[in-house]
Amino acid sequence: MFKKTLSSLSGLFSITDEQAMWRVQMEGDAQAFALLMERWHDRIHGLCARMVSNVHTAEDITQEVFSRVFEKRKDYDPQKRFSTWLWRIAVNRCYDELRRLQRRQEFSIEPDEDGHALLPEQLIENVSPDQHAADNEEAEVIRQALARLPDIYRSVVVLRHYHGLKLREVAEVLDVPEGTVNSRMAEALSQLSRLLEPQFPNYKPHRNGAEKRTREPLLI
Repeated sequence: MFKKTLSSLSGLFSITDEQAMWRVQMEGDAQAFALLMERWHDRIHGLCARMVSNVHTAEDITQEVFSRVFEKRKDYDPQKRFSTWLWRIAVNRCYDELRRLQRRQEFSIEPDEDGHALLPEQLIENVSPDQHAADNEEAEVIRQALARLPDIYRSVVVLRHYHGLKLREVAEVLDVPEGTVNSRMAEALSQLSRLLEPQFPNYKPHRNGAEKRTREPLLI
């Protein structure tokens, strides 16, 4: 009996997101849903935290996102990638929260629970305390600049640079043409450049070609 249960659990963990979501959609499978939450919680929380600049609000939104996934499970198209559908739900929920904050004029920029800025994973390395402090300070400046971008520009930067989605994938998540993503990215980097230049006098973004226009040295 134990071996059968172990084999069943092993099989569950080896299934794709799409297969897990199919089980949730067709059978209301609680184990498959828990598996999706385990796989995606940190990434969705990271997206929400960078979008709303508050890790505590981000956790609430993350829970709401997964609640909506379950509530809207019948709307999922099994022929499409689960990740695209999930990112879209999360981004739209962040948009809702940002509009609410703007209406109440309560938007604030806060450090995370450890007092550190939300760093891109590529910046987290084994460095000296002084360098780590400098990196934290730089990341905080970048995060504040990011928080000042309009939400449609912030979302493309967060999805592309912090979560590594390709431009085509960002377009699918936002349900806009890839050309629109390119133009939003160019405008986002232009605005970030203006915001960051006073803090980083030697800051010069590289923009050679369509893909390089989306690359920001301080973000990737």
